[in-house]
Amino acid sequence: MTTEALVNQIKKKQSFLCIGLDVDLDKIPSYLLQEEDPIFAFNKAIIDATHHLCVSYKPNTAFYEAYGLKGWKSLEKTIKYLNKNYPEIYTIADAKRGDIGNTSTMYAKAFFEDLAFDSVTVAPYMGKDSVEPFLAFKNKHTIMLALTSNQGAFDFQTKDVEGKELYKMVLETSKSWVNSENLMYVVGATKAEYFKEIRSIVPNSFLLVPGVGAQGGNLQDVCKYGLNKDIGLLINSSRGIIYASKDAGFANSAAFKAEELQKQMAEILSK
Repeated sequence: MTTEALVNQIKKKQSFLCIGLDVDLDKIPSYLLQEEDPIFAFNKAIIDATHHLCVSYKPNTAFYEAYGLKGWKSLEKTIKYLNKNYPEIYTIADAKRGDIGNTSTMYAKAFFEDLAFDSVTVAPYMGKDSVEPFLAFKNKHTIMLALTSNQGAFDFQTKDVEGKELYKMVLETSKSWVNSENLMYVVGATKAEYFKEIRSIVPNSFLLVPGVGAQGGNLQDVCKYGLNKDIGLLINSSRGIIYASKDAGFANSAAFKAEELQKQMAEILSK
């Protein structure tokens, strides 16, 4: 999917909501465990109930890999269902891959060609030759970790390196890589005070923003400094939406929570 297509969808739906499909079998309604594929049954219900309120879904691959081959099959069924029934939806494989050369190319093929995701998250610690193989795929995006929402982010990401915080060096350096126009960046909502400086470095890039909702991030604070001329934000909420209820009406409850965020986004866009 092109950036233009994503922006058009955001404007049409008045939403820049991304819903994380992080399925834990211990947290889904118990009756779904009787299904042949409980993970896919859960995802399908959530997707059907919320697709008109969001522009993106983001399965975290760890929640599928943990269940072995069955979990990977569930992920494959989920992305095929999305691409067939809701092709306008932007899909993110939250895999946080990062390795050199041919290994990165194979990771990229797995998510872009075999599973047909629109984007994948990557870790930049190994430098450009671990990221550029992902950037080589046309109309696909690579979403690079920049400043994350976890407490351990302060261990390295904000450390001073030659007079500059490390995450800023990562952002600036990545702009020089081949096909860097295909880059997006992960910036945690719990770091809202950093968005102004991040936008001064990457003013035109999309930012994937986890941490709104269950992790305590504030939507208004993020948008105050994070929005750009093309909106430029994908706000992710996972647990706060998909686990809104464990009863038979769980999908409707998820839709209610998603609509709450969508309405806030529509109001922000109207201004």
